[in-house]
Amino acid sequence: MIAAGALAAARPAGGALLALENGVLAALFALTVAVPIAEIVLRATLHTGIQGVGPIVQHLTLALGMLGAAVAARDGRLLTLAVSGFIKGSAGRAAQFAARVVSAGVTVLLVLSTLDFIAAERSSGSTLVYGVPVWVAELPLLAGYALIAWRLFVQSAASLPGRFAAAVLIAAAVLGVRFMVEDAGAIALPAVAVLVAAAILGAPIFAVIGGAALFLLVGRGVPAASIAVDHYSLVVNPALPAIPMFTLAGYLLAESRAPRRLLEVFDAIFGRFRGGAAIVTVLACTFFTSFTGASGVTVLALGGLALPILLANGYPEKRALGLVTAAGLPGTLLLPALPLILYAIIAGVAIEDMFLAGLLPTLLMVGIVTAWGMWNQPRQPAKPWEPARIRAALGAAKWELSVPVVPIAAMASGLATPVEAAALTALYVLIVTSVVQRDLSLTRDVPRVMAECGLIIGGILLIMGVALGLTDYLVDAEVPDRLVAWAKDTVGSKFMFLLALNLFLLAAGCVIEIYPAIMVLVPIIVPLGAAFGVDRAHLGIVFLANMELGYLTPLVGLNLFFAAYRFGKPVMELFRAVLPLFVALAVGVLIITYLPWLSTFLPGLRP
Repeated sequence: MIAAGALAAARPAGGALLALENGVLAALFALTVAVPIAEIVLRATLHTGIQGVGPIVQHLTLALGMLGAAVAARDGRLLTLAVSGFIKGSAGRAAQFAARVVSAGVTVLLVLSTLDFIAAERSSGSTLVYGVPVWVAELPLLAGYALIAWRLFVQSAASLPGRFAAAVLIAAAVLGVRFMVEDAGAIALPAVAVLVAAAILGAPIFAVIGGAALFLLVGRGVPAASIAVDHYSLVVNPALPAIPMFTLAGYLLAESRAPRRLLEVFDAIFGRFRGGAAIVTVLACTFFTSFTGASGVTVLALGGLALPILLANGYPEKRALGLVTAAGLPGTLLLPALPLILYAIIAGVAIEDMFLAGLLPTLLMVGIVTAWGMWNQPRQPAKPWEPARIRAALGAAKWELSVPVVPIAAMASGLATPVEAAALTALYVLIVTSVVQRDLSLTRDVPRVMAECGLIIGGILLIMGVALGLTDYLVDAEVPDRLVAWAKDTVGSKFMFLLALNLFLLAAGCVIEIYPAIMVLVPIIVPLGAAFGVDRAHLGIVFLANMELGYLTPLVGLNLFFAAYRFGKPVMELFRAVLPLFVALAVGVLIITYLPWLSTFLPGLRP
């Protein structure tokens, strides 16, 4: 199962250093948002702009991501295959030692790869903006890897003898791989096997994927620096800064009292009808997931508020738990959900097209979950219509209800690019939660939320960066071309291809977290889809809808684990509770798959 925080970390040394690091992370986040806002203001008022604003924001995102990843390593919150969490006692300590030694060794190799990359950039003499050399702007990549490597090493053992043994093993492995192995191809497969074993023992996903990419590429004669090149090129993608900004908006909303106000609005409007509690739960959870990009976060933020509403309306506990666990999944298909934006970037689809492509499928999935909830609510006496309550609820939540309008209006009017629209959204939510509603303190709560969001984003961008290297290996090895040729000879029809794709993605969703899945699998399935005439936007919605089901599937169904944590229930009990919804959503995925106009109709209306 994949979990955040499964890598148990040593306590950070020194509260002052921890506070400083968190403060710098929050400041970087604030600056990343402020620069696009300043560009919009200057353009609208003085008809000018900031020279090189795009590269500036992109490199701020690089620094934000690497520092966030280093903080995640510090706090033991890098994403892992957390099987080691079940290993106790001396065996658990041995597993922890092995996983960290392998991870630290791989990260040191990534440090050396980055050094090669920066050395090449320095010799080229190229500059970024304002005369700043490009290699200087790339230094956060090197510093981040180095800090992560150090922290993984420190966490390898609590005692000095243990750390000395770890240092010897890491040094021997790095020196052997880097300088002493003559035939790199001969060690590629054994090294990957070691990485797979380390993943089972609890090594972070980024180290497993990055190490595999490194060994496989070097084994084919590609310079090790290519891994750093790929990581850098991904993070400075012009559209990528939209991801942390939209995610920040979601985290600010989740930390405020917005969930209570939104639930009150939906309950006031729909609560009087049979199934009204289900409508309330699904709409509120979908809204939140679209901004956080993680329906598991929605379970944590809204679960404790929505569950009592469902129980009070007569739902059996089992049905209520299933509904709360699955209610936020449709939000993954709705802008500005992080997976939707990431797919658009990797697949080369306009973000606006992906937004339009996701609207009708989102309505379908919302309708399915809502219909299931309405069907399962016992009959109760009708509640009276309360116009005064509705007006009061709408008045209290009008600012939160307006949040989706901000990015849509900014992009539709031509006022802002997607990145600038994301910055406007983050600023708007910041003002609403801290100044208008006064839920969050500007000096205490907002920096804390920014640091927490930066940590999450850093861990995700780290995985994405190294996963692009593995994608490059697959392309270099002509895996997509071979799969296209095989599929044309074997599958035969578009119908059978889509069915096979559904089965494959559902299986992948059971073992691969959504972000590395997008990075590794999308470059493979896009050529396959093109070979069978599948629209890229439609393919993306099919991909993401299948990944939604993965959130509800053991062994890696993150929603199951978040719900188990939130409600204190066993994972398998929650799976049994959510199983009927799993089946219903699977039918929805098939409808999305075989009715492509649901995804292509609205994008086709664009001029």
